[in-house]
Amino acid sequence: MAGMKYQLSDLERRILAALQGGFPRSRTPYKDVAEQAGIATEQLLAVLKDWKRDGKLRRIGAIVHHSRVGLSGGAMVAWQVEDKHVERVGTTLAGFKEVSHAYERRTTENWSYNVYTMVHGADAEAVEQTVGRMSEACGVSDYRILATKKELKKVPPTYIIEKEKGSRVR
Repeated sequence: MAGMKYQLSDLERRILAALQGGFPRSRTPYKDVAEQAGIATEQLLAVLKDWKRDGKLRRIGAIVHHSRVGLSGGAMVAWQVEDKHVERVGTTLAGFKEVSHAYERRTTENWSYNVYTMVHGADAEAVEQTVGRMSEACGVSDYRILATKKELKKVPPTYIIEKEKGSRVR
């Protein structure tokens, strides 16, 4: 119903608390999360399936620390693409293995770039070379490379905050 907040059950609260710190680095991450929540793995998987079906969960994905895997170069590249070509160009750009994100945003009066890609490489030169290949592949030459200077934060969000007298949802 409109305006009503969803109340988590005790089971959902325990699962969310166990998940919010990220998956354990193990061969059995779902089993480990289930144990942390005090439930069977099958029960965890059933709740996650329900959350996905109900739209409460979009996806479960990894957070990659690119510099730790040898990709210290990175840049957000803003592309100026004609509206009628956005789908084709976006698909082409997203097809590069060096691209981790590709999406469209509205333009503004002062910023006419509407397609964005996050490009990774061993260093800044490798990123620039990749962007050059991307430009040739999609036929778009108006772009801006916004180099990553410093990674500020890469942590999963916190939803359950433990207090002395229980917990609450943020």
